[in-house]
Amino acid sequence: MSTLAHGPTPQKAKESIIINVAPDKVWDLVKRFGDIAAWHPDLSKSEGDGLSQSGGKRTLTFQNGQTLVEELDYFSEQDREYNYRLKSENTQAFPASSYTVELKVAAGEQASQSVVTLKSRFYRGDTGNSPADSLNDEAAVKAMNRFLTNELTGLKSKLEP
Repeated sequence: MSTLAHGPTPQKAKESIIINVAPDKVWDLVKRFGDIAAWHPDLSKSEGDGLSQSGGKRTLTFQNGQTLVEELDYFSEQDREYNYRLKSENTQAFPASSYTVELKVAAGEQASQSVVTLKSRFYRGDTGNSPADSLNDEAAVKAMNRFLTNELTGLKSKLEP
């Protein structure tokens, strides 16, 4: 049995969570782009340049000591939303060669409820025709879904009493 090798195709991930806290309170925490390690269990440290606008950067340090740099593309205080992208690839930190992520905080069904949604579009870590299992589409999809889910559950744990 043979399989045809093929180049990378864009992958997508989307995760949402309901947090029993008002949207403005959730936004007050997540809008600090450089502070993600305060709620994300996959990260040991995060440092940002303090810019909440296009071009703002943060460096993420994963539990394995590897780092990535991400950069804001869009930031809207009014819409409680921002978009960012991978600025410096490091497949030892994360098995993707590029990605974009959109974070949005919306009102829930009740005034004291928020819906936080993370959407990502990304490419596997090895964009060649025959990637290793650790850098293929499946590995990238699994890692991104896990990363987004862990971010949301960490955020919920941090904010809910």
